[in-house]
Amino acid sequence: MRAVVQRVHSAQCVVDGEVVSKIEKGLVAYIGVFDDDTEEDLLKMANKISGLRVFIDEQGKLSLNASAVGGSIMLISNFVLAGRVTRGFRPDCTHAAKYDDGKRMFDALASEIGKVLPTCTGVFGAHMDISVHNDGPINVIIDTRELRK
Repeated sequence: MRAVVQRVHSAQCVVDGEVVSKIEKGLVAYIGVFDDDTEEDLLKMANKISGLRVFIDEQGKLSLNASAVGGSIMLISNFVLAGRVTRGFRPDCTHAAKYDDGKRMFDALASEIGKVLPTCTGVFGAHMDISVHNDGPINVIIDTRELRK
């Protein structure tokens, strides 16, 4: 499982002209699910996103997580994150999870993070218009395959 996580002042997700999710201060995480991801990957990703310390404390250090600052999480499915561009210019997404497996893992990730933080999502598999007001910018890439080592 791979995520690109952004610290934001605010964000919203629109599908077919309708706002389907919206957050103020918090994190937006774009999630790519691979065909070999396991429940262990899901739990590691949930833990990393919810515990990510990218908010500034009183001393000006990045030491607070979203929960500590009253933040929320918006998860956006993004199968192309499971792609590679090692050859050519078009992402090779053959290792992305199939639709049903990817949706199941994505929904389970949202549920797991939702146990500790207010969490909303886009619409899995839909074309989404995402508006993000970045804060920093602070962007972090998390790849559970790197955590397997």
